Amino acid sequence: MSRLSGRYLFVAAVLLVGINLRPTMAAIGPLLDAIQQDVGLSDIGASLLTTLPVALMGVGLLGTTRLKTLLGERRGVALGVVMILLSNVLRWQLPTANWLLMTAIMGGIGVAIVQALLPIVIRHQAGARAAGLMGVYSTAIMGGALLSGTASPWIAQAFGWPLALGIWALPALIGSIVWWGATNAADIVPDAAQRRSVSREPRAWLLLAFFGLGTGAYTLVLAWLPPFYTQLGSSAQAAGVMLGVVTMAEVIAGIAVSFWVGRSADRRPALFAAIAALFVGLLGLAIAPLSLAWPSAVLAGLGIGALFPLSLIVAMDHGETASDAGAIAGFVQGGGYILAAALPLIAGFLRRSLSDLSPAWWLMAALCLVLGLIAIRLRPGERITFSNRQKEPSHGLL
Repeated sequence: MSRLSGRYLFVAAVLLVGINLRPTMAAIGPLLDAIQQDVGLSDIGASLLTTLPVALMGVGLLGTTRLKTLLGERRGVALGVVMILLSNVLRWQLPTANWLLMTAIMGGIGVAIVQALLPIVIRHQAGARAAGLMGVYSTAIMGGALLSGTASPWIAQAFGWPLALGIWALPALIGSIVWWGATNAADIVPDAAQRRSVSREPRAWLLLAFFGLGTGAYTLVLAWLPPFYTQLGSSAQAAGVMLGVVTMAEVIAGIAVSFWVGRSADRRPALFAAIAALFVGLLGLAIAPLSLAWPSAVLAGLGIGALFPLSLIVAMDHGETASDAGAIAGFVQGGGYILAAALPLIAGFLRRSLSDLSPAWWLMAALCLVLGLIAIRLRPGERITFSNRQKEPSHGLL
């Protein structure tokens, strides 16, 4: 295999793996009313279908170093995608409340393994172009959410919601095969020497809070935007289209970030623009959800879609080597996803108590102000340094 063809095959593998990291959650929202009616899930139980995988993604990501040692990057990513595949098949074959919750756990663990290990591979293989490929990777993640969130209600209308959840095993199968063919049998990234724990670095906690709050906006919208609009009288298909508009805007923003990110070392102008778009979109959902539905969806999607890759890129900017960047990204995503998992659960409590999700949009809008304050401190050139380790080369296919 030539160097050029190997490069493109690796990029294709990243895309196809990334696409599989959100359908487990994104396909649920537009179908939630039908699922609750058929299997008897409460609002709290329904919120767990998003909260559980997000929280488990966080727990798994906190164990990035152990996963890397135990599985290796190639086998670990393949195992994660296969777990996603199996969780989707089980949802199709065993559509009960208990099994939906079990598959949320299984899928969340699978996503966690992939998200812990794949950024390390990207940083090592892409070298100086890692930021751009991270933008491609995050765009693929949002593209998978777009496809599943938009198509699932239409598939459910024709074949029932179990198949609409289970059909996402097919892209997982394709992704696992392409990943295995695109990567070498040996471990991709050499083990680094002992380093100080990331959790002892105050800067890492700041990055964790930023990633967690930004991702919390994503999980909140993913879980509850479709039920919010079905409660206002929209059909499941129309609510799915609304989620599709949000996700399409996320994809556009992610593509824009992947093109822009290499042009400036200072990420703050893009961060401020993303936070402002999300803030205005949330205000629209809270104040005038019917008359401002479409502009609010677009603005919220643009903000979320830019914040996700930017927060990851900013975290990885703080590492001097691929292993350092992977350790930082694992810690930031791990704790960040646990933080993000709280927001859909809070929204579930609000819906049960108030029969209204508007307070959830107000809460997230207030948290955007916190994001802005953190972004001010994310100046370029900051590093989290680790002692007692040698620098490793950052070269590879790209």
